[in-house]
Amino acid sequence: MCPGSVPPPGPESPAALGDPVAPVVPAVPGSPVVLEGSAVLEGSAVLDSSERPPFLWRRPVHLFPGQGDFSVSTLAASARITPGLRKAAREVFEQVDTVTAERGLPRLGPWLLGPEPPSGRALASASTGTSQLALFGASMAVHRALSEAYGVPSAAVGVSFGELAALTAAGVFTVADGARAAHDLALALTFCPGALTALACPERSARELLEEAGVAGTGAADVVVAVVNDERSVVVAGPVAALALVEKAAADRRVGAVRLRLPFSSHHPALGHAAGEFATAVRAYPRSAARFPVHSAVAGRRYGPTDDLAARLADCLVRPASVPPVLRQVLAYRPGVLFEAGTGSALASSARTVLAADLDPAPAVHAPLAEPAFPW
Repeated sequence: MCPGSVPPPGPESPAALGDPVAPVVPAVPGSPVVLEGSAVLEGSAVLDSSERPPFLWRRPVHLFPGQGDFSVSTLAASARITPGLRKAAREVFEQVDTVTAERGLPRLGPWLLGPEPPSGRALASASTGTSQLALFGASMAVHRALSEAYGVPSAAVGVSFGELAALTAAGVFTVADGARAAHDLALALTFCPGALTALACPERSARELLEEAGVAGTGAADVVVAVVNDERSVVVAGPVAALALVEKAAADRRVGAVRLRLPFSSHHPALGHAAGEFATAVRAYPRSAARFPVHSAVAGRRYGPTDDLAARLADCLVRPASVPPVLRQVLAYRPGVLFEAGTGSALASSARTVLAADLDPAPAVHAPLAEPAFPW
């Protein structure tokens, strides 16, 4: 699966805490959702503290990013100074490491949370699937720590690889089976040749660049729009040589272009064989009813009880992802805040851009691990 939201070329400004919001009961569209008891905020001790921010009055939405914005150093540093995150990470990686043991990978809990955590380069050069399991575990740990501090989310958004963590967070998969699926995906990606490039422009301009470079199309030799993050950032996928032509066309137009440091392509229609293998692997894992709705940036909607989730997850290898529509969908839950359940801030940045264009004021959006003063 592709990276999903990635840091756009250029600096990002830090987020600020949102304005107070009045207490509102969230309106959840669609069928009833079974929620855990901790989802009910009335009377919760977390509301008794005057230091807690006002966005507690509405239940949050959690955003699960893809692979393009993962920092192992941020996870390690945040876990050292945040007791709730450290506890959640230890619990999650204890479960993830049952899978690393059965699949011959290094134990991630002691490595990531120990006194000498790996660099991103060391993690990337480890056995296939190690970095994907680290990202999966990091997203699950952030989600758990946020749920403990602010209550279970009213909904989740999964972007590409982040769909696995989003569905696991909702209880559709166990943590162990979600980790197995993450490793299965990593194995499938080894059969996805090519690369991905982030472009700092709208989708329409990106398509014009592909046409100008002479590489637009859906064949194995062509480049496609893989992910639309927002009106200023897209990701394109295809063969390395063809991407180089796109990057040259972008430079000629003074459009920012950054080749992602991921050794595979994704969201490309030529990757059907790998998608089929991945779907077969995921179909072996049992699933349960979701405790809260999960919206997919690839499917463009909320997943339902009749969805073949193995096939839908495999779609992330061959179909494009579009983030803005699902961000607008989750506004129906009337969240007071959206939290990025990852180590970076690119998906949160896209959410701010998209929602600010639709609402005034828009709900607050936070990337907790990227905000040193975040109130855990």
